[in-house]
Amino acid sequence: MEKILVIGACGQIGVELTLALRKKYGNENVLATDIKEEHPLLLGTGPFAILDAMDAEAVRALVKAPTPSGVGVPTESVGKKITTIYLLAALLSATGEKNPKLAWELNMGSLRQILDLSVDEKIKLFWPSSIAVFGVTAPRENTPQKTIIEPTTMYGITKYTGELLCQYYNRRFGLDVRSVRYPGLISWKSEPGGGTTDYAVEIYYEALKQGKYTCFLSENTYLPMMYMDDAIRATIEIMEVPVEKVQSRMAYNLSAMSFSPREIAEEIKKHIPSFEINYMPDLRQKIADSWPKSIDDSAARADWGWKPEFNLEKMTAEMLKNLKDKLK
Repeated sequence: MEKILVIGACGQIGVELTLALRKKYGNENVLATDIKEEHPLLLGTGPFAILDAMDAEAVRALVKAPTPSGVGVPTESVGKKITTIYLLAALLSATGEKNPKLAWELNMGSLRQILDLSVDEKIKLFWPSSIAVFGVTAPRENTPQKTIIEPTTMYGITKYTGELLCQYYNRRFGLDVRSVRYPGLISWKSEPGGGTTDYAVEIYYEALKQGKYTCFLSENTYLPMMYMDDAIRATIEIMEVPVEKVQSRMAYNLSAMSFSPREIAEEIKKHIPSFEINYMPDLRQKIADSWPKSIDDSAARADWGWKPEFNLEKMTAEMLKNLKDKLK
């Protein structure tokens, strides 16, 4: 039986991934951790512990004895060592530019010590990368799996460095580490965490609350995007496929759709005809302009059968429907 540790479980991805893993593997077999207090959506769904991803000794202790004191779980799960880690703790693109030193220390420090721990304890590891690895020198249309990679943000630099480290640890130590390059992720369940693509979440909230939105990117800024349901499914799928199907130990390109602020606004207007959008680009525009407009994820499709289920139309209907209920 899998015994899973999620580090960074209270972030935008972590909340939904933790819930999906608990549904699949059993609540007691998925230990959620974060440096901040437990997210409301996780309360009562399974074990939780406060954990600093950069505290190597604390992480190692939790891996060897993963049942937090005071958490009621079935006796048979107590004392089982962690078999799989999902390391999600990170400082994202826009936030990372405000504090690049911290972005490097958190993103790289946590990864390096978890890689070492995973080798020592024979743990399977998932660590996410991002389209932020690509810079202005990469092809912007259908950016391929293998191309020139020259990131322009500290977040992107840490993600590409991390990819190289993951590949090294696989080749040098045989570590089963797997990764995908997430595009912009859109969810109604948990709040975004300081990324350049956050507008595509904020716009739905503001459409319902205010009937208008001021976007921090220009109207024709195309970026690769994905509905969170697809991202969670892709994450679990790549971790479950037989090891021989994972041909890349860098991160796999992952794609579902690409759209601009203007196009998402037009889709929202089909549901809320009076919705208005204005544009006031800020420092995040420069970051967005360095990223791909669309992604070629044919390697993921060929190697482990990746296929998205949501397009812009389907996602917008889901977002507005669920947010209406959430905001009541």
